[in-house]
Amino acid sequence: MRPVETKCEPGDHNPMMIGQAPHSRRQALGKTMWVGVWLLYLAGPVGRLLEPGVSTAERIWGGLGLALFVLSYFALVFRHMWRVLTRPMKYGSLAVMLALSIALSWTLDYSWLVLFIFTSVACGMVLPSQQSRWAIPLVTATLLAVGASYPEVRSYYLFAYGLPALGSGFMMVGVQYLIRTTTELRAARQEVARLAANDERLRLARDLHDLLGHSLSLITLKSELAGRMLPDRPEDAARQVADIERVSRQALVDVREAVTGYRRPRLVVELAGARAALRTAGVTVTVDPALEGEHRGLAADEEGALAWALREAVTNVVRHSGARRCELLLTEEWEADERRYLCLAVLDDGAGPPRARQDGNGLSGLRERLALADGRLETGPAPGGHGFALRAYVPLGAPTLSGAEAAATPDISPEPVDDPA
Repeated sequence: MRPVETKCEPGDHNPMMIGQAPHSRRQALGKTMWVGVWLLYLAGPVGRLLEPGVSTAERIWGGLGLALFVLSYFALVFRHMWRVLTRPMKYGSLAVMLALSIALSWTLDYSWLVLFIFTSVACGMVLPSQQSRWAIPLVTATLLAVGASYPEVRSYYLFAYGLPALGSGFMMVGVQYLIRTTTELRAARQEVARLAANDERLRLARDLHDLLGHSLSLITLKSELAGRMLPDRPEDAARQVADIERVSRQALVDVREAVTGYRRPRLVVELAGARAALRTAGVTVTVDPALEGEHRGLAADEEGALAWALREAVTNVVRHSGARRCELLLTEEWEADERRYLCLAVLDDGAGPPRARQDGNGLSGLRERLALADGRLETGPAPGGHGFALRAYVPLGAPTLSGAEAAATPDISPEPVDDPA
């Protein structure tokens, strides 16, 4: 089964691209540096080759063997990284690495036993778990057997090589299992998102069917009836045509309301999404309790504009600000024209406003949305001069009473007075 390629989302921090094939030269270079840093453990064998008194034959043999070992190791790692590792090359490279580990350690000195650690790690990385479970102990046992041939190496020194070989190999088995699990979870997350989108499409299709099915059937029947009435009863046919116009207009209104309700965001829903996004990005968020409650006098269009403002502001905090803290506030304010406004403020302690002082596409679109709702957008430095502040204003109408409050409100309208005349 071909692995699913997924893109990193905001908050999905994976700087070493673990479990993912590199998508650019820069990512490939970063992964190469991460793999190459472990070659510093070969400093012991290289240092022994450079010591005085080592024969030229030993240096040539050790240098060629070490170069072939490193090439085999890198071939395994990078072909496994790019997911182009074939079965013959996998087992052939492991056999070459094991053979070189034995030959170099047996013919030179015990410092070359470190090659068995790399061989064990390679087994845990490229072999299936069923095979690596016995391959890693076999490599470790071979290390101990070769190391026992050196009388100057004591038992505790052998374990200094044996335990890392065994532990590193099985740790790599766990890392590969974690990578496979993460890949499956990403694929499952994409599938859940796709299914959720399909469910929304089906729900909208059902709503449109329910809205239009009756209206279109009625329009069809009245059209047929008007056609039959036209020759002899034009007045009745005209009434049927007027009914058709009325039904079609109502159907159009219903469809518009359905689609508008489908696309209009809710402030409570966006608040939950904002908390999740900020938490995932590692930003500490403080939420004003006023955001949690109901907002009397806030119409649907104004609520939708504030919801869009919250979404855009949190997106900017996550992607561009580099902030550690974010504060979400909701307050009522009176303007000089005696109009009451609801103000949503998003404050962070990040990089602050750009020097160019020009809005991007997101903020420009947000200004347009707020202007359509008779509101406005203000941006600038956060209080204290450090960070960024976004404030979205929408007008508030007169607060509406709930059913229980309306029933409890006494009726003080004047009673009708009978006309004595």
